[in-house]
Amino acid sequence: MNGNKINAVFYAESYHPIQAGSIDGTDILPHDNAIYRAHLCASAGLYDPFGDPKVIGDPYCTVFVGRLSRHTSEDTLREAMSEYGRVKNLRLVRHIVTGASRGYAFVEYETEREMRSAYKDAHHTMIDDCKIIVDYYRQQLMPGWIPRRLGGGLGGEKESGQLRFGGREKPFRAPLKPIPFDDLKRLGIPPPPEGRYMSRFQDPSPPRRERNSVDREGSQKRDVQDRAHKRSFVDGEDRYHKRSSLDQEDHSHKWSSVERDEHYSERTSVDRYHKRSSLDQDEHSHKWSSVEREEHYSERTSVERDDRSHNMSSSRREERHHKRSSSSRSHKRSSKDRDERTHKSHKHSDHSPRHERRSTSCDLSSDLSKVG
Repeated sequence: MNGNKINAVFYAESYHPIQAGSIDGTDILPHDNAIYRAHLCASAGLYDPFGDPKVIGDPYCTVFVGRLSRHTSEDTLREAMSEYGRVKNLRLVRHIVTGASRGYAFVEYETEREMRSAYKDAHHTMIDDCKIIVDYYRQQLMPGWIPRRLGGGLGGEKESGQLRFGGREKPFRAPLKPIPFDDLKRLGIPPPPEGRYMSRFQDPSPPRRERNSVDREGSQKRDVQDRAHKRSFVDGEDRYHKRSSLDQEDHSHKWSSVERDEHYSERTSVDRYHKRSSLDQDEHSHKWSSVEREEHYSERTSVERDDRSHNMSSSRREERHHKRSSSSRSHKRSSKDRDERTHKSHKHSDHSPRHERRSTSCDLSSDLSKVG
């Protein structure tokens, strides 16, 4: 046989009393009376895993906690198991007459994820100086389950002589002898999974919740609705951003040239300020080398040079504007003076012939008076 099978194990997915009493899962005959009793109960259907009225809650969110101390109370167990999730319900099994603890309990969590966290991390931890074992709720999740009080169960101590294999504590070993497939098939015992053995250090995964067709259809409908809602939300955002960009463009077109220049100059000055402040923060927060410092100062001087050039260009633009306005005013004034002078000259020219005519008439009258 292959030497790799010595440390290989496998776990039972369904319960069969005869297989549970075998160390490698290949026995075809019961080897003690308890296994025979459990086999009779399973064959006659005397055990109903769903008939216990004390069993409440979701089995997929419930873990079995065994090997507890007889002195462990509900409060102590709740405090210890709350480290792995929110405990929804806890039932510590007690004797029906004396009320003493039977040493095992069932803990239900709010979610299946919290149950799996406790299943993985709480196994073999210490509570009241006792090493506990944690397993999933096999009573309702494992097909064919028979409890310990009827000769079934899993695990057990060697001193009792009633060991049960296939569980998390005592898994089946890989068979070292030929497997009787025909006899196992006749008894309804699942054969060992050849080629799919696990290591002893690997934990078996608890069974997951099966989703029926109604749940799948509902989940598909929810997925379709979620995708449609997400698509509509994205489309709405795109329309909003497009509308806002169009509004901004319209607003920018409505600006005059002066407002656009002022906005651009203000924005560039703000950008330069932020860039200069970021450079100052980088300078204070890092210890730079000489090369980096020179690059930083060169970049800063270039920024300041650009700022000065921008200020100079703006001042020159203002001076040219003032000169142009003053020249236009002077041109207007000179044109006005010229018009006034021309108007006066025209008036003077109009009055001078009259004066000459008047003077000549006076001279003629004086001459005539002298002659007479």
